[in-house]
Amino acid sequence: MLSLKGDKVYLRALEPEDLDFVHSVENTEDFWEVSATQTPYSRFMIKQYLENAHRDIYDVKQLRLVICDLQDKEIGLIDVFDFEPKDRRAALGILIADASERGKGYGAETLKLICNYCFKHLAMHQVYANITEGNETSVKLFENLSFKRVGVKKDWTYVNGRFKDEILYQLINK
Repeated sequence: MLSLKGDKVYLRALEPEDLDFVHSVENTEDFWEVSATQTPYSRFMIKQYLENAHRDIYDVKQLRLVICDLQDKEIGLIDVFDFEPKDRRAALGILIADASERGKGYGAETLKLICNYCFKHLAMHQVYANITEGNETSVKLFENLSFKRVGVKKDWTYVNGRFKDEILYQLINK
């Protein structure tokens, strides 16, 4: 699909062959804060998830795509979740898994591609992201792509023995 391909990355559906990659990402404790995960996932659970990943976004209310560079290397994941077709909105979550691949523009291009997809193909009126305070990389990414800070959820997440605020960013399709 051309709308999911850019100059640096392309986004593709999950495949059964992504088991090791997804298992590694889901079990990296450094990512648990942004994914609200608290326990490891077994290979069996990830395999079951991948077997059902083909289900329609209108059915399961979410879509996960693999972010690949143009040499077909898996570098991250982008999620469309809390999909609400009636209200025409969805949440976004992005992760560039390999720290050495960050800062190369992959996240920005991925976010542009997924926003275009949501607005053009899913007829979304808005997309939004919830970003934990202190995640300045994500704040900069979303603000650089015209997302507006519209609210703060005080003491929203409990991380490493303290509560953190969560910032709500929103992009409305004009």
